[in-house]
Amino acid sequence: MADEQDGRDNNPAQVEDSAPDLRILGDRITFQPSGFVAPSKGTVGDEKEEALMKNMARFRSEPLQFLREVSLYVSGTGWRAYDDVIGQPVFYPGYTEHIKSQVMSATLLQAKIAQLAESRLSVEEKQGLLNKNDRNFETKRNQRRSVLVQSLQEVAEQLTDNMVCKMESKTFIRGAYYMVTQMLLRAYHQGIHVSSEEVLRLRNVAREAEKKGQSIIFLPCHRSHVDYVASQLLCYRLGLAMPVVVAGDNLNFPLVGNFLQHAGAMYIRRSFGDDQLYTTLVQAYIDVLLQGGYNFECFIEGGRSRTGKLLPPKFGILRFILDSILSGRVQDAVICPVSYQYDKVVETEGYVTELLGVPKKKENLADFLSGGSSVLSLRLGRVDVRFHEPWSLRGFIDEQVARLSKVPSSINWKDTKNSIVRQKLLRTLGYKVLADINHVSVVMPTALIGTVLLTLRGRGVGRAELIRRVEWLTARVRAKGGRVAHFGNTPVSDVIERGLEVLGKDLVGVVEGLAEPTYYAVDRFQLSFYRNMTIHLFISEALVAAALYTRVKRGGGPAIQDIPYQDLYDQVLFLSSLFRGEFIYSGEGLAVNLEKTLMGLEADNVVFLERDELTGAITKVGLSDAERAAGRENYDFYCFLIWPFIEATWLASVSIMGLTPPLGQKDDIWIQFSKAQESAQLLGKTLYHQGDLSYFEAVNKETLKNSYQRFEEEGIIQVVKSKDPKVPPRMRLAPEWRPARDDISGVLIASGRLWDFTEKIASSRREGKNRRDGATVSTRVVRLTDDLGQKLFEEAIAGTDGGKKGKGKGKGGTPTSLSREEEKTLTADLKESKRRRTLENRAHL
Repeated sequence: MADEQDGRDNNPAQVEDSAPDLRILGDRITFQPSGFVAPSKGTVGDEKEEALMKNMARFRSEPLQFLREVSLYVSGTGWRAYDDVIGQPVFYPGYTEHIKSQVMSATLLQAKIAQLAESRLSVEEKQGLLNKNDRNFETKRNQRRSVLVQSLQEVAEQLTDNMVCKMESKTFIRGAYYMVTQMLLRAYHQGIHVSSEEVLRLRNVAREAEKKGQSIIFLPCHRSHVDYVASQLLCYRLGLAMPVVVAGDNLNFPLVGNFLQHAGAMYIRRSFGDDQLYTTLVQAYIDVLLQGGYNFECFIEGGRSRTGKLLPPKFGILRFILDSILSGRVQDAVICPVSYQYDKVVETEGYVTELLGVPKKKENLADFLSGGSSVLSLRLGRVDVRFHEPWSLRGFIDEQVARLSKVPSSINWKDTKNSIVRQKLLRTLGYKVLADINHVSVVMPTALIGTVLLTLRGRGVGRAELIRRVEWLTARVRAKGGRVAHFGNTPVSDVIERGLEVLGKDLVGVVEGLAEPTYYAVDRFQLSFYRNMTIHLFISEALVAAALYTRVKRGGGPAIQDIPYQDLYDQVLFLSSLFRGEFIYSGEGLAVNLEKTLMGLEADNVVFLERDELTGAITKVGLSDAERAAGRENYDFYCFLIWPFIEATWLASVSIMGLTPPLGQKDDIWIQFSKAQESAQLLGKTLYHQGDLSYFEAVNKETLKNSYQRFEEEGIIQVVKSKDPKVPPRMRLAPEWRPARDDISGVLIASGRLWDFTEKIASSRREGKNRRDGATVSTRVVRLTDDLGQKLFEEAIAGTDGGKKGKGKGKGGTPTSLSREEEKTLTADLKESKRRRTLENRAHL
């Protein structure tokens, strides 16, 4: 792995790194130069590297060595004993009961149980089940309270037992480590790589945390189910107390669920709903862990990223952690952001089917066994794990409060009980962790190859050109402060061969028998997962390129394609606000970030900047002559990175136009949110096959969902979530954003606020079938979205119960109108959303 480099060094083979990597292969931990790649067979030193690459012994080939290795784990020889670990004691008989007793006796939980019992008593009094006029009223009431408290205690105990991890046996964890390592290294045959510098720093931090009785909270990104395994293996092998890992209860299926729980998993529901007891129980458990200094881990994104890039942070568990500190129940904890990167993620094929709208299949033992056996025969390369420098959560809170307090505001930022203050701290915490993860993430060779293949015009690329563009991209990654794996002194051609081998012929094909081997993307959708691993490094350049494209797409001479600085600024502001939920931006602000980006592009000879002679301010931006002479290859690279996301957001915007109510429809019809998304995907697939959409990946479920969420934040659509878990979320197009319909035909008119918004997105879209042909789009595409929208309305109305307010239900029992309570909640939410947007003082759509 290469550390951050000076951008002036464009030769990846000459980069010197500050610290070597540690390569973990079974029992062996080997120092190697950061970014080292074993030479291919036939090169000097091949025999030595082959020995280094060797996995654990297998019974068939080396029975004696295999039995020796097993005996070492069973007896707990050396580091395998897992006795002298840094951190609080784990894996001892009685651990589970000790934790459960602390959780059950927590003041917070007992207070909630008493409150719930009292609330139930009040209900029973109103219902007449307890008669206040009864002379034994107080006695009966106390007896009833005792019954209710006892019942709630029993429920809480059962929930606690299902939730808490059960690290009871060192014999178990030794055997589990050996077995899982054997399985993992068959698939990821080049092992787990970490930075020696980061590991030493982490161990020092862990020693300090142990002295202070503080927990280390690992907050990793989430790429694969292998993440769970990799984190525990690393802590075991490096002598750190293994963390309690938050896992969804979907993984708690027979055999596997029990195994994971005894290896450190705590299971929580995917949704808590209004279950106050369960919510308090989770908070109490997290309090107990942090008060006891036990290490803890949860995935900052919640679920696995299906797109390859970081997802927006999920604030559920973070909110519990923050509450533990802000309430004073826990003094401090250490935050450690972690990056997991893979040569190849084994689940990507399944991700594609999910993103295309196929429902996620529930985890089960049969699929685990059948899928696991097939994975073991793969050769997926290596796993890279990087640890950001840990930092104090209390220190972070104090720093943010001090910073916010300096800004004139009606809010007392020092009042950490204030919900607005807490929400601000929570969001800042979540996005800081994401930024830290991006900072230490390693770009793998497969990501470089995938990025190059998907950012070049044409059907394929020759071998020589592929090597040249990978070298260029490597230099650009390092110039942007990124880290590149696997380069050292090994020729780039060898690295590319290895990356192509890992990706496989299902993703990248090769045409032989030509003047030179020519490579092409077989599965562009799946390959986009690897391209998205690099986009965070170039998002500023990509936004500038997309804004400049509003003029470049016009064609004509260079003067026609130049753009005034203010126009560029406005479009970059619009796009960056549009993608606020997709990408993480620099905290320096748009003006500073834009100027830095433009100056960087000027230095790279991609654009020219015209400046005011007196002030030196930038007045005009355009493509440089050198970039035009090079066929716009560098400029196109940035455009190709962002275009799929622009297409997806444009598709989302077009799709909601179809949610304009039919002519003559007086009452609002609320459409099931998931149905609207499915309709948007169907529209996208139709437009793609008809040539109106350039990227099939624009129909992916995740990006459409993010676009809808962004539209909701801006009040373009309104979403209602029922308290009844059986009623799915519903949505409608906000009245002020609805396009008009023709008074006679009822046809949607391509004009108005939403149409202008859609056109502004479209101005940065890649030119395609309808280049400069807005009339075609405004008739045919709008007709398609209107037809699909009408079907949604018809399906909803067809199942209504006489159209009575609050009772109308469409197919599947989904109400098509709001109850009075839901209307009140919606009104309050809209008012709160508007107030929050005013307080945030950020750019809006």
